[in-house]
Amino acid sequence: MVGEEGAFVLGWDEVLTEEELSVTLKVLCMSEEEFKEYKEQDGWEDDSEEEENSTLSNEALSRLKTPCKKLLYDSVLLTLESYGADMKAEQDLLNNKEAYEKLSRREQQALHVRYGQKRILHQLLELVQ
Repeated sequence: MVGEEGAFVLGWDEVLTEEELSVTLKVLCMSEEEFKEYKEQDGWEDDSEEEENSTLSNEALSRLKTPCKKLLYDSVLLTLESYGADMKAEQDLLNNKEAYEKLSRREQQALHVRYGQKRILHQLLELVQ
């Protein structure tokens, strides 16, 4: 369901791997009985217009059913925990010109990437609260 990388790709405005996330949320939020029925009915094929019209924009994420929101929220918290430093520490480093310039070019780029990823994850937390 998740693909080779085992991760979902989130952008500022929408989920870029929306099909994978939609199917994953749908399946993980099903009861065992619903899952059996879904599988028996070849539910893995496109689910008609329901999924065709379900772009996972930020607005759509905020309207997800409560179990899906909870699952996403908990997943985002786990992902944020996997980062070493918190977002505030990295923001402080970005704002401290002297400390920032002591970093190698590669460390600076990594800092920008991590900080951007955390901002997107925090945005997602707000959307699914």
